[in-house]
Amino acid sequence: MSVSATSRRTICIVTGTRAEYGLLSRLMRAVRDDADLTLQVIATGMHLSPEFGLTVQHIEADGFTVDARVEMLLSSDSPVGIAKSTGLGVIGFADAIARLKPDLLVVLGDRFEIFAATQAALPARVPIAHIHGGETTEGAMDEAIRHAITKLSHLHFTSAEVHRRRVIQLGEQPDRVFNMGAPGLDNIAHTPLMGRVELEKSLGFELGGMDPEAPLFLVTYHPVTLANESPRRAFGELTTALDSFPRSRIIFTKANADTDGRVINTMLDEYVTAHPERMIAFTSMGQVRYLSAMKYADAVVGNSSSGIIEAPFIKTATVNIGSRQRGRLQADSIINCEDSAEEIRRALLHALDPETRRRTAQTVSPYGDGNATERIVGILKTHPLEDLVIKRFYDLP
Repeated sequence: MSVSATSRRTICIVTGTRAEYGLLSRLMRAVRDDADLTLQVIATGMHLSPEFGLTVQHIEADGFTVDARVEMLLSSDSPVGIAKSTGLGVIGFADAIARLKPDLLVVLGDRFEIFAATQAALPARVPIAHIHGGETTEGAMDEAIRHAITKLSHLHFTSAEVHRRRVIQLGEQPDRVFNMGAPGLDNIAHTPLMGRVELEKSLGFELGGMDPEAPLFLVTYHPVTLANESPRRAFGELTTALDSFPRSRIIFTKANADTDGRVINTMLDEYVTAHPERMIAFTSMGQVRYLSAMKYADAVVGNSSSGIIEAPFIKTATVNIGSRQRGRLQADSIINCEDSAEEIRRALLHALDPETRRRTAQTVSPYGDGNATERIVGILKTHPLEDLVIKRFYDLP
């Protein structure tokens, strides 16, 4: 295990996507500003790709130093391309970790970029702290990656008690598994969001009215990576359903670098180009603008985890489409539907119903209270690191 030259612990945080950085940014600031900790940042994946917005620039604009850049994202989003990107990532992370020599590597979630980082950290004997383990997403290969990262990790910060129990069920020692809540909620609880006029000016897009005839939808649709078909049909069903609301205003955020993500983004661009008067699309909105748009939206639509975790905390209804997020802990403000145009249309109508709006306003998030960051930093500062890389399988009583 690496040991710092001083008594300050060096905490290296890995980020590969715009959404993941949004969840980690407050934790990164807290580590950077703590007198007992030194922050290192590794940027990888979509952050380094012009196609996905070159969002490493956003990280630096927020005042962070990027200590290493691990190039791993190939231009192909085929299954072979994803596998090869993962392999390149392992090589790049091996070099970065050997150079930076952190005391602890912090990762979040379930993507292949993060899987590559943890594979490289294991033989380097750098202990890993994993955020958001123990969750289930039955429609995505992320399900398997998330549990694999759990088995590679040494400290676990889960978002709910049921997830803590599941990580222990995977054989992790209970005294290394902590229910902290979802750090993404901290951004909502502690970050001032934009007013409507300010947001419209920033987006260059009028949000429109809030009545049922002119709703505002915030839409993100990612590939269902365990599906046996191209996402072309499912995304077409979504756009057909949206056509049922001809007065709606729609903000799209583009799909990530999963298998067939480019298929969705090409269709999305064509759809928005055909309706420029009431639609707009972003590769990356940035955390404050995205959460502000969520605040004013009548519904968050698609299959992103933000509709499951952040939207209920901000009191916005979610129309969750298909199987990608199936199995996740859900608030009662979430409306699930299959990926057919008629089911999506009915779910959208349900989200706009006055009774649904009243119930959504009373929703209590199952993902914590918005204070996960302070709890996580406390463990990063104080948990003994000696022999942390030595793991014993915990058998349930």
